[in-house]
Amino acid sequence: MQTVTAVAHRGDPYRFRENTLDSLRSALGQGADAVEIDVRLTRDGVPVLLHDETLRRLWEVERPLGALSAEELRGLTAGGVPTLEEALAATGDSRVMVDLCGRVGRRTVERTLDVIRQSGARDRVYYSADAEAMLAVRAADPAAEIALTWTTLAPPRPALLAAIRPRWLNYRFSLVSRELAARVHRDGHLLSVWTPDTRRSLSRLLDLGVDSITTNRIDLLHTLRSQGPVRTGVRGPLNPD
Repeated sequence: MQTVTAVAHRGDPYRFRENTLDSLRSALGQGADAVEIDVRLTRDGVPVLLHDETLRRLWEVERPLGALSAEELRGLTAGGVPTLEEALAATGDSRVMVDLCGRVGRRTVERTLDVIRQSGARDRVYYSADAEAMLAVRAADPAAEIALTWTTLAPPRPALLAAIRPRWLNYRFSLVSRELAARVHRDGHLLSVWTPDTRRSLSRLLDLGVDSITTNRIDLLHTLRSQGPVRTGVRGPLNPD
């Protein structure tokens, strides 16, 4: 029986502004098993939820996040950009995929992991980003669960996999074929994909046997997976080894 984890991309952005507390709560109410959030640091080192480098697209403010303190950010957005701490509190005991955006240095990783530890959320958080960021996470937390984002059909080098030790390989959905899914599983990894939003794409991926789908249409994915022989809501040990 196929197992598919439904991951809400930045929450429920068709109903609420992405990466906000309302968006996260809505996604969980729509049947998400996990929510994916984007994390960056403010000037004073506070991890907050924002995908872009600036506030322009979402908040119509011509300011880069890295130039703002957490207090300034709260004022400019009327508190709309939540801190990572607030997001972890709002998601209860649900799983959270933390996507580390932009150029990820040691400071970003350390501050992010510190907040997750202090929030008591280590057992339900996992991390996604490119190889450089995931190497930094692995160095900071040998027990972290990692979804290595990979953007080419060429497989990751064995030495890189040995260094990062990902549980998941995280691919753009358009790259995924039955052959790629078989290879990922044969090599001992789970297959995560992002971000299909149409009925056709979601149905194709369910048929291919992927393990996790990150989508902006969590309601549609929840409906489709309930129509077939799909066991939902993967929990299990985060670090089975």
